[in-house]
Formats: sequence, structure tokens, C-alpha cells
Amino acid sequence: MLETIIDNAYEWLVVVDKEGIIDFMNKTYCEFLDVDSSCVIGMHVTDVIENTRMHIVAKSGKIELADLQYIRGNYMIANRVPLYYQNELIGAVGTVIFRDTEQWKQMNTHIKVLLSELEYYRSGSSKENGASYSLNDIVGVSDSIQRLKEKVKQVASGNVSVLIRGESGTGKELFAHSIHQLSERSNRPFIKVNCGAIPDQLLESELFGYEEGAFTGAKKGGKPGKFELANTGTIFLDEIGDMPANMQVKLLRVLQDREVERVGGVSSKKVDVRVIAATNRPLEAMVEERRFREDLFYRINVMQLYIPPLRERIQDVKPLADSFVKKISIKAGKRVDHIEEAAVQLLWEHNWPGNARELENAIEAAVHLTRKETIDPLSLPDYLKDNEGIKAGNRNLKDILEEAESEAIRKTLIQCENDKITAAEILGIGKTSLYDKIKKYNL
Repeated sequence: MLETIIDNAYEWLVVVDKEGIIDFMNKTYCEFLDVDSSCVIGMHVTDVIENTRMHIVAKSGKIELADLQYIRGNYMIANRVPLYYQNELIGAVGTVIFRDTEQWKQMNTHIKVLLSELEYYRSGSSKENGASYSLNDIVGVSDSIQRLKEKVKQVASGNVSVLIRGESGTGKELFAHSIHQLSERSNRPFIKVNCGAIPDQLLESELFGYEEGAFTGAKKGGKPGKFELANTGTIFLDEIGDMPANMQVKLLRVLQDREVERVGGVSSKKVDVRVIAATNRPLEAMVEERRFREDLFYRINVMQLYIPPLRERIQDVKPLADSFVKKISIKAGKRVDHIEEAAVQLLWEHNWPGNARELENAIEAAVHLTRKETIDPLSLPDYLKDNEGIKAGNRNLKDILEEAESEAIRKTLIQCENDKITAAEILGIGKTSLYDKIKKYNL
């Protein structure tokens, strides 16, 4: 039984004597190295495992833990422990815990996901590195949000640039924070830059810094830029689509060469920075119109996350509203514990052009306006209650009915997350009929 367990263990395992001769190698290790388990016994370990140090540990008696070892095209994480019998060194045992460094990073990311659920971890790292949010702060039950969370876990452990896209108010910054919190740079700086909020003439000095005397009013001793401050960490370039053309050229050079030169400086400084960018602008169209550099677009668009608008994931309105009620009630010092069903219905019927940010503002107003411990329809902002329905105007009945039918199908498809069979059942029509109407209304 013991031999079977060791042979099929997840870790790869090898045992050598004090001369470095292999006494045992388990089945999974042999399969990876493509060697016969019966043939390796009696061979010197250096003839079987490349870049091994097992024979060295077997002679020195010095333990080596979590050491990187390059085997068959991958860096792996190995442990080597000397074996003693009656205080005499007789050999060594070696294990490979993670098959490659990427596997170790994924495990590290998984652990950080669990830790991010603890409030003290989040607040502590926030003070340390500037990232205020974790994956646990992203609220949503829709499949699209759950898939996004899984994708964040996958991309966080790497070092690739990430472009986060979505309408204003969808929560792009929360995803940027979460990627940093789950990355290998989580204990390093997280620096935020809103490219659309800084005047064009100041953007270069903000990003790259300046030397003393570079311009009138320059601070004595100069000032480091955002890229220098983010060194070894992450820089979040929000609203990158609003960056002026001259700055796009300079940013591209920094991303290519990984070095910055301060305004008024004569030398460059190397920086190690991971870039996360976000925009609500149509960058592809801007590239075609020559308003955004194509080479810069491909440089930042290595990995892309798209956050769908709230109107396309209506299921998230209720959980988001509940989370806002809890947060705002504590902040306002009021005891408001839930939203009444009639009020929830009004929230569902709204189109939310301002997305989650608009929803938060509406809930904040409702918390302050309610005189009860619940949010009812009367406490919601007036614009959510003013449902005028379809306006007839000078249109004929056919156009009015088609508009109502199109809107009903659109909302049902959103509610069912585009599951057309379920939508057809809810609407009480056949699947073929639904497909025809979807094509007719270009939904």
C-alpha cells in the first residue's frame, strides 16, 4: 500500500545514497522524465535529472528548500533534504512540489483569494500599497461577473498588461485593484493615474517626474513621476483613451524600453512596472481615425477584460443594491436593513445608463430619504418612479406595438442571460418565432 501511495503521489520524488546513486524514483517522476523506473535504480542522479543538486546535498548534508530547478524546458520548485541514520549521513530525498513556477503562482493567487475575504488583510494591504479593493468587493451573481472573477484569478498571477473595458460606472477600477491584490506584486505600490483628469501640459511631469529647475515653479530637488513611484509594483492608467497624442508616443517608449526620463533630465532610469489600463472609449475606432496609436493599443491590449453594463446583467441589481444599503447605512448612521419588493421592481425596470455608480447614488438618496428601516418606492429618487410608458405621439398602432414587443423581448433575454429557449418559454412563444423576432428587431 505504501509503495502504491508513493508511486502515485502528486509530488515527484527521488531518493539517492551518499554517492548520488538513485535508490528510488516514484512512477510519476519517471513518466515525466520518460525513463523506465526499473532502469533508473543504480544510475547516478546526474545521468537522469538535468541540473540536479541531489548528489551535492547527499554529500554536504545541507537542506535546500523551494529551490528553482530547470527541467525539460520548465523552471520547477524542488526541495532536497539530507537523510540521516543513527546520526550518519546516508543520502538525500528530493521532491518537486510545483511542476513549474506558473503552477506555484496560481496556487499563490488562490491563497490570496481566500485571504482577501478577511477584512483585516484588505485594510492592511490597502494602507501598505494603495490598493483599496479586493475581488471580494465585486458584487454580482450573473454568469458574466462570475466568469470575469475567474478570469481575474487567471491573469493576476502573470505579469502581462491588462486592458479593462466597459462603460462609465461599471467598476473598472475595482477590477484593477483586485488584479494587483492577487498578483505577485501585491505588497508593492499600486499607483493610480486618471489620464483624462490631468491637464495635457502637466501629464508628462506627473507620469515621468521632473528635475530641479526643469520649469518655473519646479520643486527643489525635483519630483519622481508616477512610473517611478510604481517601480516593482503596478500602475493603473484610467481613461487611457483620453490621453493626448504626444503623450501616447512617450508612454509607448516607456512601455517598450521599461525606462523613464524625467522632464529636464539627461539620463534614463529603469523601471519594473506592470501596466493595467482602463477606458470606456472605442479604441479600435480611434485607431482607425488616427486618434489613438495602433502600436500603443496592441502594447496595452495583451489581456482584455470587458465589464458588461448593468442593463445587460439585471440579476446583479438586487445584490448590488443590498450591498450599497449596508455600506451607506453604516456611513449615514441609519438603521436600514432591506429594500421592499415594490422598490426592487422599480430598480429592475430602470435602464441604468450610469451603471453601478448611478445605482449607488440612487440608494444613497433613498437611505437618507426613508423614514423607516426599509427602502420603499416613495424613498427612491423621483426619476425612478416616473414611468410614463410608451409614448404614442403621431405614430400608428403597429409601430407602438412593435416597440413594446421589442422591449419585452430585450428585457427577457437579459433576464435569461440570452438563453433563448428559456426566454421563449417565459414569453409564451415558440423558439422559431422568437428567433424571427430577434432578427426582425436586430436584438
